[in-house]
Amino acid sequence: MTGSTDHARGLAITGLGGLALTFDIPLLRLGGGDPWSVILLRSACTFAVIGLFWLVLKRAGRNPPPLFSGRTMQIVTLLYALTGLAFMLAVFVTPTANLVFILALNPMLAALMGRVFLGERLKPQTLAAMLVMILGVFLIVQDGLAAGNIEGNLLAGFAALTLAAAITVSRTSREPMGFTNVVASLITVLAAAAVLVWKGNGFHVETPFWVVLDGAVMMPVALFCLYSGPKWLPGPEVAMFYMLETVLAPIWVWFIFAEKPTPLTLIGGMILLAALLAHTVWQIVRARSARLAQPV
Repeated sequence: MTGSTDHARGLAITGLGGLALTFDIPLLRLGGGDPWSVILLRSACTFAVIGLFWLVLKRAGRNPPPLFSGRTMQIVTLLYALTGLAFMLAVFVTPTANLVFILALNPMLAALMGRVFLGERLKPQTLAAMLVMILGVFLIVQDGLAAGNIEGNLLAGFAALTLAAAITVSRTSREPMGFTNVVASLITVLAAAAVLVWKGNGFHVETPFWVVLDGAVMMPVALFCLYSGPKWLPGPEVAMFYMLETVLAPIWVWFIFAEKPTPLTLIGGMILLAALLAHTVWQIVRARSARLAQPV
């Protein structure tokens, strides 16, 4: 009974985190204004809230993980900062469907990096999913080239690549990486501030409320819930909730901004999503079969 209760708790908490994550892009776009100003405000709010939570844990004697110690953690933090910058810039220069579909490639990129840099063997099912997903991304990028969205697609691809690299590097260390987003957000704040000073345009966000809601509420809730998920759920099940953004973010943007994905982007996205979903379900079934096969 305890096992089923823990599993239900894990589903509820991780589901809440995945749902909160789906509002990230719509809220950033609702904020409007200069992209670098939006990046600065959102990152500053996330840094303040998660940083305050870390301080509370430390004052309470809960011994939270270090924020920026060791070369591995520093590399992972920098990669997360680059991911955040590329992702938020892409929000303003490419359709949401293109962004989330290309970003969904990151699990397969992480698997490929694990093979190249960590010597991990790729299962045939993973390789097959990877090839199908490449086809989906090819259709999306081809559509982006025709529509002049190459800059946004490149930013989305860079975000997927740096996120996969962060995951791969973090797996080489036993250090807890749960609070790397604190320093990563600070780096993003400093980078955005430097660009604003260099451009000399000043700080401008049309509707700060939406950006503050995203950075101070939605992102901390999403990160806390999704990072907590593995306490009760296997990794593949947690990964499925990350896919909520891939499905729901384009729908929210469609409702709010009447931004409809092009037919080719939709086809490519559905191919990519189907391959990722099939691979995740296969991982879940394999993990459960392995647990059942273990002697009691």
